[in-house]
Amino acid sequence: MSGKRAILGLEDGTYFIGRSFGAEGETEGELIFNTSMTGYQEILTDPSYRGQIVVMTYTQIGNYGINPEDFESSSVHVRGFVVREAFGFYSNWRATKSLHEFLREYGIVGIEGIDTRALVKRIRDKGVVKGVISTEETDPVKVVNKAKRMPSISELDLVKEVVTERRDFLSTKADEGPLIGIVDFGYKRNIERKLKYNGADVVVIPYFKAFELIEKLKPDALLMSNGPGDPERVKEGIEIVNRYAGKMPIFGICLGHQIIGIALGCRTYKLKFGHHGGNHPVKNLLTGSIEITAQNHNYAIDPGSIGSDIEVTHINLLDDTVEGIRHKKMPIYSVQFHPENSPGPHDSYRIFKEFMDIVNNF
Repeated sequence: MSGKRAILGLEDGTYFIGRSFGAEGETEGELIFNTSMTGYQEILTDPSYRGQIVVMTYTQIGNYGINPEDFESSSVHVRGFVVREAFGFYSNWRATKSLHEFLREYGIVGIEGIDTRALVKRIRDKGVVKGVISTEETDPVKVVNKAKRMPSISELDLVKEVVTERRDFLSTKADEGPLIGIVDFGYKRNIERKLKYNGADVVVIPYFKAFELIEKLKPDALLMSNGPGDPERVKEGIEIVNRYAGKMPIFGICLGHQIIGIALGCRTYKLKFGHHGGNHPVKNLLTGSIEITAQNHNYAIDPGSIGSDIEVTHINLLDDTVEGIRHKKMPIYSVQFHPENSPGPHDSYRIFKEFMDIVNNF
């Protein structure tokens, strides 16, 4: 592609000059990198990326286009997109438009033609960094200064920006299957797909209406969804876990895992550069098996804060971070990784069946 000149400026004074793709304009966000080789469409539409500019480590992005089936939500949530080489043409029988057309449609500014390996190494060495992509400003120093003035992502209430008002029942092939309430903090569609595949009826419950709708709909269990931002800001989610702990099975994924941890007395902390990709090895401490998982989070549970009533069930083999917990007396458990794995390997699909077994036997 040959787009307009674009500048990526970082708060530490570094800048990169490349070409724009997608929309033209200016955007700001926290830069993180994702190591997935495929799945850029699912990444772009994952609400957990709200407030972030995503850097792809794989060099060629866009070569299989965009299709209408693989969305994880109804919109694009990244603030910007950074790649080594963006493809304006594509080759895939399911595709209906190019990545360039897709980003332009949603007003997302992308930059290509920069040294993404150098950028990723800088993020790994120094941690997540605030940045600005601009096709409007010609002076790199001014772009860097804009990045320096950005607020921290931890100060933003990103969950409120992504949560849907939706609360309709979703069809399933099950005959009167158990009703699972997905408490929505920015959930991914593949979570509901996997629940339905395993025989559940599903209703999506916006977190800010959770108490009202849970009492009205009386679900058999709750799934605390993924979502963006700092888990300590999601006070309503912590209150939901506290109110229904022991009354029904509760399972959490990603942000939902962190929320459950806080509700059970744990502390969370921000990782240096987070876990984002489809190749993270996780050990199941209950079985000794190792799974390759998909991950997308910036926060983790502090292992030193875990009480005696909680058991660690999974750990990350790259850095020993806590990847799963369960309560020893109540049917409450959670995982930090994404068992719906979209995009990513399918090693963890079994977790949804295990959840349904717990619900059916409660």
